Parts: sequence; structure tokens; C-alpha cells
Amino acid sequence: MAVHSRLPWWGRAAIGVAAVVAAAVIAWWIDAAGLFGAVNRRDLEAKVATLQSEVDRLQADATRLRERASQLDSEAAMSKGAQDMLTRQVNGLTGENTQLKEELAFLQRLFADSSKEVGLSIQRMTLDRASDESWHYGLIVVRGGPQTSDFEGRVGLVATIVPSDGRPQNLRLPEDQPDAAQALALKFKYYQRLEGTFRVPAGAQVTALTARVYDQAAAEPRATRTLTLP
Repeated sequence: MAVHSRLPWWGRAAIGVAAVVAAAVIAWWIDAAGLFGAVNRRDLEAKVATLQSEVDRLQADATRLRERASQLDSEAAMSKGAQDMLTRQVNGLTGENTQLKEELAFLQRLFADSSKEVGLSIQRMTLDRASDESWHYGLIVVRGGPQTSDFEGRVGLVATIVPSDGRPQNLRLPEDQPDAAQALALKFKYYQRLEGTFRVPAGAQVTALTARVYDQAAAEPRATRTLTLP
């Protein structure tokens, strides 16, 4: 036989109130924890969004800086190329200026001498290889003494060439190369510079060049000069 002790009504009431209070506290804690968790997630999402925006901005800045760096590199390369070109032009003009001064001094001496002598002469002949199949020549035809009219005529050239087979032969201009005739025509009062090129067999060596000045209708030369190369 079991004996049960009954609590008084007020004891049972106290226990019920305590249980209700406990349940309410637990429920509040759960809601509060959920609220705090929600608040923390929103904060984190906001921070992530802010950081992502900052990353995008930095990437955009980096892209712009790379593009600007590439542009500056291109401008620097163009500037250097322009500077190199200007340097070459300055050097070329300096060389031309020096050559002109030398030619001026040469012509001044030439006129001083030619004023004492009447007639035609060939001055300052040059001959250089221009390529494997061509040579470049230059000469000045001078007319001494007082002049009242232009001299008209032509220059004939005879080049002694040695082809690779070793047998020397003569090349006559403009007879053998008619396209050279215009460069060899003369019309001047005091002097005229002639320059041009003539073709040779590949690798041929030119050992001598003879220039003759003819009047417009004369068969005999008025002046002759030969340049021999070593």
C-alpha cells in the first residue's frame, strides 16, 4: 500500500507559476538569440557588400593605371623614336653643312684659278661603288675666263671594268646605257656638277674612269680627265 503526500494548493500554484515563468524566459532567450543572429548576419552582409564594392573599385583603378602605364610606354617609345630621328637629321644636316663649306671653299679656289685660264676643265672626279651591280660617279666641269653665253654640250664616260672572270672591258656612256644621257648633258655659264650611276655585272670591279667634254656638235673633246682606282 503506497502513501502519497499531497501538496497544498498554494504549493501547486507556485510550481505552476515557476514553470510558466521558466517557459517564458526560454522563449524570450530563443527569440533574442534569433534577433541577435539576424542582426549579426545583416551586419556581415553589409560589410561583405562594402568590401566587394571596394575590391571592384580597386580593380577598376588598377585597370586604368595599367592602361595609362601602357600609354605612357607607347608615348615614351614614340618620343625616343622621334628624338632618334631628329638626332639623325641633325647629324645629316651637320654633315651636309660641312660638305657645302668644303665645296664652297673648293669653288672659291677654283674660280680664282679659272679666271686666269680660258677654256674647259674637269675638276674633282669621284667614283664609288653604290651596290654590287652599280657604281656612282661625280665630277665638275668648269669654264674659265669671262663668259657672255652658256656652254652647251655633253660628257662622255668610259669605265674600265673587270668582271668576275677577270677579262677587262670598257663600258661607254651614254652609248651602252642610253638612260644615262640626261645626267651627262651640259648647259652652264661657269660650272656644272654632274652625278649619276652606271650598271656593271654583279661583283665587277671598276679600275678607271675617263671623262671627256664635248661641244654640242663637236667630235673632238674639249677637255679630258682620267681617274684611276688602286
